[in-house]
Amino acid sequence: MDRRRFFKTAATAGVGAAAATALAAPAIAQENPQITWRLTSSFPKSLNIIFDAADQIAASVKNASDGKFTIQTFGAGEIVPPLQAGDAVASGTVEMAHTCSYYYIGQDPAFALGTAIPFGLNARMTNAWFLNGGNELINEFLAPRNLYAIPAGNSGTQMGGWFRKEINTIEDLKGLKMRIAGLAGQIMQKVGITPQQIAAGDVYAALEKGTIDATEFVGPYDDQKLGFAKVAKYYYYPAWWEGGPAMHAFFNLEKWNSLPKSYQQILTDACAAANMSMLANYDAQNAVALRKLVSEGAVLKAFSREIMDVCYKAAMETYADLSAKSPAFKKIYDHQQAFKKDAYLWAQIAEYSYDTYMMTQQRAGAL
Repeated sequence: MDRRRFFKTAATAGVGAAAATALAAPAIAQENPQITWRLTSSFPKSLNIIFDAADQIAASVKNASDGKFTIQTFGAGEIVPPLQAGDAVASGTVEMAHTCSYYYIGQDPAFALGTAIPFGLNARMTNAWFLNGGNELINEFLAPRNLYAIPAGNSGTQMGGWFRKEINTIEDLKGLKMRIAGLAGQIMQKVGITPQQIAAGDVYAALEKGTIDATEFVGPYDDQKLGFAKVAKYYYYPAWWEGGPAMHAFFNLEKWNSLPKSYQQILTDACAAANMSMLANYDAQNAVALRKLVSEGAVLKAFSREIMDVCYKAAMETYADLSAKSPAFKKIYDHQQAFKKDAYLWAQIAEYSYDTYMMTQQRAGAL
């Protein structure tokens, strides 16, 4: 009798376990659904270091989710025009984009602060600011626009661009036509330059024909591919308008909020990895490309202190005007400025003094 009771109990327990397993499977499936998203990039695939960030995010998400969460990546213009990527995400045309927030300053100048502003933060400071309240402010600003953003790349300080003639004084800038947009374009206009907006593929021809006198692009690695040294040999530095320009992954806020928490964490980690690798790749490749550019005829020139000072003054005047017009710009800008003061206080004590010494050793050939 005890043996029969044992087998009956065991059989009942087996049925219960099977039922529990059947019930658990749908619950797990609900927690880890099969999802396919589309990502539109604001960058062409030819800018491989920048565009690869999107592919890296997609690969990381697929691997970490065991293939349940996949992201299809598309280059600039394949789905929507590059400067409309953020709008496409906000409207739900695509679920996410890899873009620069300053492309959208026509809607509000506060968008610029998510990428870079003239005489703003360098790349390391930008990442530190994002992690210490800056990106929270960016997302607070983006939320009413149905957007959510995570940092996903930085090029480091860019070059000041290619000029057909030498620029020694502020007077030499006056009357020049330069491909440069955004807040930098507004500030350049204050000092006498006529800013032009030209698609990347048309810049070389415009310089060659004299339609424009100068252009800014990115840095040696990307610039070298475009052959600018052949038509505008003076290569200036630094791009005071892009000390540490950040790229973001933009998400449709409703789509982001609908994701399981595990998928949100996977995306966050994937973006963090892409953010780090982009800067590292530019740091590794720019020096090699710069040597090639000089061998091809590029003449390296630094902007004079006079030019930097006049442009800095124009920038501060611009920010005062924008702060008066845009409460969102003022809020984020004031937070960033306060952070920048402490960041440069620390940087000059340790990083700057160390790097300066090591640079003297490099120039002396001691490395």
